Amino acid sequence: MPFFRRIPKRGFNNARFARRCEIVNVCQLERFDDGAEVGVEQLSEAGLIDSLKSRVKILGNGELTKRLQVSAHKFSKTAEQKIVSSGGTAKVI
Repeated sequence: MPFFRRIPKRGFNNARFARRCEIVNVCQLERFDDGAEVGVEQLSEAGLIDSLKSRVKILGNGELTKRLQVSAHKFSKTAEQKIVSSGGTAKVI
């Protein structure tokens, strides 16, 4: 058995310090009214995220037909394109 396999493995593990984001798809934003401002508070009230302290990332799965002003911590490229192409704005918090 090689020496590096015999010794115990210790060291840094990033699992405790990793920043996790809650995922919201563009198709889930259809429940809001046309022209509405959608932020972390509105997403929490709608039940799409767990708490106000969580970081939010918007992904581009689905279609968006309404003009929304979306504020979130992160956006994927396709989500930002879909929000802007429907006449809305995507603002990074």
